[in-house]
Amino acid sequence: MTSPLLDAKDFGAPSVFQPAALLREARRQKTLPEIAVPPACLLDPDGDIVAHLLRTGRARPHPGWACYHTDLFTFDLPGVAHPVGVIGRAVGAPFAVLLAEQLFASGCATLLSITSSGRIAKDLPAAPHFLLIDRALRDEGTSHHYLPPSAFAAMPEPALIEAAAVRLAAEAPGITVLRGATWTTDAPFRETAAAIATARAAGCLAVEMEAAALYAFATATRRRVLCVAHVTNAMGQDEGDFEKGEADGAADALQLLSVLIRTVLPLAENGTLPANRE
Repeated sequence: MTSPLLDAKDFGAPSVFQPAALLREARRQKTLPEIAVPPACLLDPDGDIVAHLLRTGRARPHPGWACYHTDLFTFDLPGVAHPVGVIGRAVGAPFAVLLAEQLFASGCATLLSITSSGRIAKDLPAAPHFLLIDRALRDEGTSHHYLPPSAFAAMPEPALIEAAAVRLAAEAPGITVLRGATWTTDAPFRETAAAIATARAAGCLAVEMEAAALYAFATATRRRVLCVAHVTNAMGQDEGDFEKGEADGAADALQLLSVLIRTVLPLAENGTLPANRE
């Protein structure tokens, strides 16, 4: 018996329910102006980056964000010409893609995600460090509504990963940044020994909850998305686990984010990478 989740779907058919319709009605009900979100936006599943920005007075509410479930803040980053948008607590594949759909319908051009993750590979450096995710094992449900069954969802623009890795090595040498695959799960408290061994054997370095779905969405809709794992723990197996660094990891994450945005947006403007398409 196979799961009905994997039954044939018409992946080319448009959805009856569109994010633009939801946003239209939210704006009407909340009497909000139609104001585009920044060209670069960030999903912050842990919420530590948003908390740091609010605590230090750097975040300001976006006046036109019409989502029913979240608040969008904007903030400035050194060297980045435009304000950056950020949504906190965007945990899990369904919620991350729900927000991605709405952000792109609201004017976002590039979406980044920096999510906490647990170490899978035995030879990774000590946490915390970052991982540019180039593909993610699809052990969640959302990706299967966007792409046919396959083991992994890949980052659809590998040139972006290459460019980001080069620039990070040059501009952020004090931050350890790796590149590789992750395991995306919907059930963090069902990370059994057998499941971990399977993910490790498939080449996964860490486990997180959003990347496979975000990359499937990006591939299916031809949107620009880049996912980063902040490897902060060994799934509670080590004493002193889940320590993220200065300001709960926000200091390093913001430095990394600045480099990534300054890499991605010029590439998009110069046409080096394929532009997002409706």
